[in-house]
Amino acid sequence: MLTATNTPTEPAAMAGEGEAGGDLALLGLMQLVSPALPIGAFAWSQGLESAFELGWVNNEAELAEWIEGVLEDGLSRCELPLLARLQTAWANDDGASIAHWNQWLHATRETAELSDEDTRLGGALKTLLGNLNLLPERTLIPAEPGYITLFAWAAQMRRVPVRQTLLGFAWAWLENQLAVACKALPLGHTAAQRIIEQLRPALVIATDLALARQDHELGPILPGLALGSALHETQYSRLFRS
Repeated sequence: MLTATNTPTEPAAMAGEGEAGGDLALLGLMQLVSPALPIGAFAWSQGLESAFELGWVNNEAELAEWIEGVLEDGLSRCELPLLARLQTAWANDDGASIAHWNQWLHATRETAELSDEDTRLGGALKTLLGNLNLLPERTLIPAEPGYITLFAWAAQMRRVPVRQTLLGFAWAWLENQLAVACKALPLGHTAAQRIIEQLRPALVIATDLALARQDHELGPILPGLALGSALHETQYSRLFRS
């Protein structure tokens, strides 16, 4: 009979246990998208704080419209399809593809803040995974791994199906955007839940679009967000790092 003292709990055992998409995979995904994951994601607004300061987003309806626009013209064209490609590359131990898409993603970051966010979150996630003995082979890790790159590795290691990886990442992003609004707009928590109810179908649509996109169709189309992020770098008073 198994007890609390002899149940295997070592990271290496847990990472390889269970079937793809099973209970352990689900729990691993929940851990990865949790706001309690100690990587500092709460410190970044991804240009949203500037949208508030500049008067582009002033209320619940405008916030929902902004978030849906970023989801459609940003995540579904950039982060989500990159996650799918990177997770496949990790599954195949394809170091060349991992390095290529990691560098491609760095090149799409249009401001210093957006680039810094991806690099710093990637570094923090790398440190965390190292402390948990969950890093991949050193030869497969790019010199400057971004957050998306290591998120894809962690999902693959936990045997999360690719589609669920994309949905989980999109969900975490939505929750973070609403957490930013609750602090900076301000936005009440009930209003945030109304936006979640409104946009849940949009997360599924964005995932479908991301999985269908060809390589030549990739790249964000977010000039407003890029402009807001650039202006945020010199914003006098701010709560967030981007």
